[in-house]
Amino acid sequence: MNAETPHGGRAVVIGGGIAGLAAAHRLVTAGWRVTVLEATDRLGGKLRAGEIAGVRVDLGAESMLARRPEAVDLARAVGLGDLLQPPATTTAAIWTRDALRPMPQGHVMGVPGSPDAVAGLLSAEGLARVARETDLPPDAVADDDVAVGAYVAGRFGREVVDRLVEPLLGGVYAGDAYRISMRAAVPRLFDAVRAHGTLTEAVRAVQRAQRNGQPQTGPAFMGIEGGVGRLPLAVADAITAHGGRIRTRTPVGGLVRRPDGWQVRTEDETLHADAVVVATPAGPAAALLAAESPAAAAGLAGVEYASMALVTLAFRRADARALPAGSGFLVPPVDGRTIKASTFSSQKWQWVADGSPDLVVLRTSVGRYGDEEYLGREDADLVAVSLADLAAATGLSARPVATEVTRWTGGLPQYPVGHLARVRRIQDAVAGLPGLRVCGAVYEGVGIPACVASGRRAADEILATPTLARGTRTEGRE
Repeated sequence: MNAETPHGGRAVVIGGGIAGLAAAHRLVTAGWRVTVLEATDRLGGKLRAGEIAGVRVDLGAESMLARRPEAVDLARAVGLGDLLQPPATTTAAIWTRDALRPMPQGHVMGVPGSPDAVAGLLSAEGLARVARETDLPPDAVADDDVAVGAYVAGRFGREVVDRLVEPLLGGVYAGDAYRISMRAAVPRLFDAVRAHGTLTEAVRAVQRAQRNGQPQTGPAFMGIEGGVGRLPLAVADAITAHGGRIRTRTPVGGLVRRPDGWQVRTEDETLHADAVVVATPAGPAAALLAAESPAAAAGLAGVEYASMALVTLAFRRADARALPAGSGFLVPPVDGRTIKASTFSSQKWQWVADGSPDLVVLRTSVGRYGDEEYLGREDADLVAVSLADLAAATGLSARPVATEVTRWTGGLPQYPVGHLARVRRIQDAVAGLPGLRVCGAVYEGVGIPACVASGRRAADEILATPTLARGTRTEGRE
């Protein structure tokens, strides 16, 4: 199907991140005439390919959960299948108590099923507290929700949360484990703790279900040669190849429902559409929906975001011999360090190493929810604190040959207790607007597969509404 033989309706997708592009791709390949409007000068949202010292790197998200298929399937659909590449190593560490310690095994997002799972990471007192958990009275979570950190600390003690749960969850959400919703962030554990009397047994039940379920034959994570930042660009190319239109530097100033569809107003034109997908972060989405759905707008306006920065560093390989093996390390905030994690990109991704055999590329992350003081400083300051922490953690004391600081202001939506209930209210309110759907990291998860799934769901719901697929008009602007 191409632009000359449309059989669907006309859709406008507001937002050119991976969720919006996934929605647009779904619609345009179903025969709809699609226009994507992106306010900034680039597509991809938090997926961004770049380079440092001539080496291609990701300056945003760098890997996709492969055991959830949506992102990998989309990559294959837009011609990137041959470039999919698993990490060369998944061995990671925790930098805590002034030492790099191996990442424990046998846990569910940092919550152990036995003291042995966290031996070497916790103190003797912390291990004893984990061992005593089965002696505590049963304490199932409430039906609605509970914070991961608060619940785990109440059963296992704060040390488990501070040394392992916090850095793992922080690596996903840049958030605070004591606020993050268990129901949203670790749903399998949430269901298990409701069914079992102790947290220990709940973790073991999750692990048993994983072992007894369908065997996992492939890698858990996947990257793309040249960076996952290539994915949105390839999706955009596929959209335009099917006749879709993509406009960057085009913020939307108004969204109005009409008897025969929607009007989408930009600075240059007003587009008429049978359907609209709002794929922006929560704040802009709230502004767009304020007039047509005050309830949805109010829910979106309450979503909080965390900001962070990525500091990418390139060293001469001869100067980086001190770098330990593995893919990198996480840093518990309780240790008082500035960086929250470091990825050894040249060791984690073979394509980075192949891009320049004489260099070693790594990156650090700075900032999370409630800890963003450093983000207001100059790039040189972020590089300096990153180098200081790297030297303390690994012994790497060389000066980099190149640096790149990428700031993600308001980069990650937070999933506090009650987040899923908020999302249900937003989606229920939006469901009352014919031909309009929302998608993105706010709703169904912050990972790339979850965002792709969110976009595809929004498109599928539009495609499932036959009255929208008129396909009778020939002009979409006035």
